[in-house]
Amino acid sequence: MNRKKKIKSTLLAKQKKANAKLHKVNKPKYVSKAERARLAELEQQQSTDDCSDVDQSTSEK
Repeated sequence: MNRKKKIKSTLLAKQKKANAKLHKVNKPKYVSKAERARLAELEQQQSTDDCSDVDQSTSEK
């Protein structure tokens, strides 16, 4: 009985692992706190550059 149980559990575990590989998790990739801060800083710089471009174009008219 033990041998059958062990074989069955081994095959079941392999089947579960194979099934898990088919269904990938749609969880977003982890982004560290430092990386989030750097991205926020870049975004802020881009937004200030966009605002300065708008100010220059309105002052030229």
